[in-house]
Amino acid sequence: MSTDTDSAASIRIAFVCVQNAGRSQMSAAFAERERERRGLDDRVEILTGGTSPADQVHDEVIDAMEGVGFDLSDRTPRALTPEELRSCDYVATMGCSTLDVGAVGDDVDLRDWALDDPDGREPDRVREIRDEIEGRVTALFDEISRSK
Repeated sequence: MSTDTDSAASIRIAFVCVQNAGRSQMSAAFAERERERRGLDDRVEILTGGTSPADQVHDEVIDAMEGVGFDLSDRTPRALTPEELRSCDYVATMGCSTLDVGAVGDDVDLRDWALDDPDGREPDRVREIRDEIEGRVTALFDEISRSK
């Protein structure tokens, strides 16, 4: 995290699902790419986590993301604290009712993307979910870019 005077102007985004082993991991990977593509490395912080983290990222998610150039095999699902969530500007949940809106706070732009869980799905369906996530992340970064 930046410690210079611009740190107050930085944007924090969290991607949250129950296990942090599928949708939220894909979202974070696409967000990291968008942040780099748009030259926002020093302005956007990306968090990802779950309310009940799994031991590892789902195999079908790793496979689907490899198909578009991402290696998620070394990522480890983790929990996000209420404090981390309250410090965010945007929180995207993946359609799994993971958060009590009141616990996040009124200053956070909370969005529910209502995405299917890729766990145990056929490869074609996982790729469809992946592509939908990519589009939503790109749209979020378009919105952030317009507002900066």
